[in-house]
Amino acid sequence: MTGPSGVGIGIGWRPEIAGFVAGLPGLRFVEVVAEAVAPAGPLPDGLAELRERGVDVVPHGVRLSLGGAEPVDPERVAHLAGVAAALDAPLVSEHIAFVRAGGLEAGHLLPLPRSREAVAAVVANVRRTQAELPVPLALEPIAALFDWPDDELDEADFLTEILDATGALLLLDVANVHANARNRGGDPTELLDRLPLERIAYAHVAGGAEHGGFYHDTHTDPMPEAVLDLVRELCARHRPPALLLERDGHYPPAAELRAELDALAAASGHPVVT
Repeated sequence: MTGPSGVGIGIGWRPEIAGFVAGLPGLRFVEVVAEAVAPAGPLPDGLAELRERGVDVVPHGVRLSLGGAEPVDPERVAHLAGVAAALDAPLVSEHIAFVRAGGLEAGHLLPLPRSREAVAAVVANVRRTQAELPVPLALEPIAALFDWPDDELDEADFLTEILDATGALLLLDVANVHANARNRGGDPTELLDRLPLERIAYAHVAGGAEHGGFYHDTHTDPMPEAVLDLVRELCARHRPPALLLERDGHYPPAAELRAELDALAAASGHPVVT
């Protein structure tokens, strides 16, 4: 996270919990879904007030399809750039994934094969996006239930090659690291040992649940202790400047949300925001 005001614990801003977020006295930053903000119109209720308080607002894109075989849509890139300018954001973030192919929209973040061809496609689209953005771009690897059969690289090499080729920052989702280790095998701490952790702009943390023999990164369940343990492992190696709690539905009572934020602060060593 660039800028001194963006250090510490944050939360994903959603209209359903806007009042709760506004009442957090030590809050330093929030994240908003970029596609939910109109760059030329008034900001959603609550976001303008947070900006006036000095709270950084980071736009988080979900529809660029940086991993798609075709070039990114210039209108979507322009929208992300416009939202960043409207929010005076310190940076923006998007996913290493694809959401459309052949003109069809999947409606989901889909995993890429970890191939040289996929690296080239992501790098080209990231560079196209960076050329239009007024601020740095952070890239988030997604959670996935499977590996493609033609993978040529492991996760650490795949991500590092993309980051080195683009100069982009890393948005590390600790819950995704946990989910991928559970579902696809491997030791999540080994991934932490091999990633360029100094490139982390901020980290996501979220809850999930077991269903049908898989761990699903739901964003609607409490953070499991295993994810908090992984936060501790990450911070022992290189503490990210900022960590953000993601909640996208089934919002618990305010006391439970505060407890999750406090647990995240305790696990990371950052000051409490509640």
